[in-house]
Amino acid sequence: MNQRKDTYRAALLREPDGAAPRHVKVARLDTRFVRVTIELDPALPDELARWVRPPVSALLRVGAAALRPLTGTGTP
Repeated sequence: MNQRKDTYRAALLREPDGAAPRHVKVARLDTRFVRVTIELDPALPDELARWVRPPVSALLRVGAAALRPLTGTGTP
């Protein structure tokens, strides 16, 4: 347990890896009963593209392979 605490404290004290701090987009919704703050990382679109690109390209290749016999073109 103490080792985990020490590791956590060391991580808090550690300096960032030389990268400039990212600017975060903040959207706030304040009403009488609810207060919501949403912070979006500007790198989110890049992260999504990195995760979504391989499955989408695989689906496109499968779709093209399935349509090739129907269209009569034999080129890949």
